[in-house]
Amino acid sequence: MARAKKVITIHVRDDREKEEFLKEIQRLRLPAFIYVHGKLDDLKINIQGTKDDIREAVRKIREIHSRVRAKLYPDRRGLYRYSIDDLMREAKTSVSTPVLLKALELMGETAELKEGELVTSMPWEEIVALTNRLGGHLSDIALQTTRQIREVVLPVAVAYDLDPGEVIDMLVDIGAAEWKEDKFKYELVKNKEQALEMLLKHLEGEENED
Repeated sequence: MARAKKVITIHVRDDREKEEFLKEIQRLRLPAFIYVHGKLDDLKINIQGTKDDIREAVRKIREIHSRVRAKLYPDRRGLYRYSIDDLMREAKTSVSTPVLLKALELMGETAELKEGELVTSMPWEEIVALTNRLGGHLSDIALQTTRQIREVVLPVAVAYDLDPGEVIDMLVDIGAAEWKEDKFKYELVKNKEQALEMLLKHLEGEENED
């Protein structure tokens, strides 16, 4: 097929948006050849390839720019939109979505899954740091816990700035979890919601004593 060329211009608000956009563009794998020329608040993108390749490249570039803006700038409700894959890649870890949602909720943030994206009030840099902390805690307790107990321990550990091992001990002390000798794991003896409610009441009681 005949090769063609197209130049599109992407407008960016600041260096932060430009850096994030360029970082995402570098990850893009396309049959079309892309050359980016940056000015102050404009990026001129020269795309070369077949007409179909160019059309696909333009679609993906616009999609990336839209995603970058959604994660850097809040909407009218003060909420950001993040791709879970982008977030895990940036945080260099992998944490289950229920754990992340519960952690945000316990920290008083708005958080919901919408059309496969995380919609939340927590800004990008903060949520990357939070996800990274959750991943670190997960590594610490993964071998000695079941998935159910982790979904209680990890959000509470980051929301209350506690060591995850300490949270496990609390769950055992209040009768919501126990050590299973045959499995070499801690697991819940209550359902997840009950265990979390008992744990939060326990922590609330400790705060009141202080």
